[in-house]
Amino acid sequence: MGTSGPKYQRIKDELRAEVARDEYEAGAPFITQNQLRERFGVSSTTAVRALNDLVAEGLLVRRRGRGTFVAGPEERAAAGASSAPRSGVVACVISGQGPYQSEVLRGIESGCSERGLRLFFSDSAVHVTDTGHADHAGSLARQDQALRQAVEDRVDGIILYPVQGVPDLDVLEEIRRLRIPLVLVDRYFPGHAIDAVTADNYDVGYRLTEHLLADGHERIATLWGETQCTSVHDRMTGHKQALRAHGQPLLPQLTALRSYTALPESDRRRLLSDLLAAPEPPTALLCAHGFAVATAASDLAALGIAVPDEIVLAGMDDAGPYDLLPLTSFAARLPAREIGGRAVEQLVTRIAERAAGEDPYRSAEQIVLPVRIRTRESVPVRLRTVAARRP
Repeated sequence: MGTSGPKYQRIKDELRAEVARDEYEAGAPFITQNQLRERFGVSSTTAVRALNDLVAEGLLVRRRGRGTFVAGPEERAAAGASSAPRSGVVACVISGQGPYQSEVLRGIESGCSERGLRLFFSDSAVHVTDTGHADHAGSLARQDQALRQAVEDRVDGIILYPVQGVPDLDVLEEIRRLRIPLVLVDRYFPGHAIDAVTADNYDVGYRLTEHLLADGHERIATLWGETQCTSVHDRMTGHKQALRAHGQPLLPQLTALRSYTALPESDRRRLLSDLLAAPEPPTALLCAHGFAVATAASDLAALGIAVPDEIVLAGMDDAGPYDLLPLTSFAARLPAREIGGRAVEQLVTRIAERAAGEDPYRSAEQIVLPVRIRTRESVPVRLRTVAARRP
């Protein structure tokens, strides 16, 4: 077996080639999950995923109470006919179209294209009202309506990048009752057994804090965008745990879970002024994302504070209007496109389980992908903001 590509994909390729060479007779029992595990040295999850994909392709068939068998010519033809005009329809409901979301969507689009799945897209982005406030309630309503529409259309599966807040539980229950596979990306719903693919957000908060502490910054203030989603809560937990692990106090004024980017300009700058006027002001700002980094840099320049000469910035993900690493001391790189691709893989697995008469929610997984921390020294160009002249 080769060494490139995901393990389950390599297993599928080898098994598919063996069937093509007639090493298994049509209608004969196929290799079992346990045999796959022993033969290839992989986990149960990887073995099941490879088998489920081959079932979804029509190469194998499952017979209730008997096991998995090699499909005969008639069964393969029937599988192809049944999937031609209507199957393979996936609804994707995603929040916004920033750089990070766009990369997640590219991963979803690529994964669907490779598998011949048709993708229907809905945007539940947060809109800003005439008064400058984010309309989170309206975004939740758009998200719930998009999910209801997916149910009415009887799609084969749903990928959801949730907006912040509590979703309509009746909609989620209806999706589960109908056994329509649902996979969440970027964040998850606590207390709900639903598949999710996320970055290791705890690690983001922990490792960035460690880098800042090692760089001599013991007073670190956090600046957030959204505040009511698991990705933010996990990052805050990682940040606080890193402070505890290094004997640093948790100061409420620095570790408050408050929205910064949603504030009007005057309120943002007042918040920064209050932080910097404290007896022991922060020497670093740990920002939620690239947009927060850009906003903070602009506000600090307006206040006459130079970056990084007087205060340094760190970004908890690289979503922003451009690459902000030259302006930050440390920045996390999230595997956005891989998150989208893995979500499609998981959805295909669940669609195959449903087609086999199984409950796609019986063993929900949270797939957590590693992140990479980049440092200011890793780029050839370094930027700094010039403090605005005080009158």
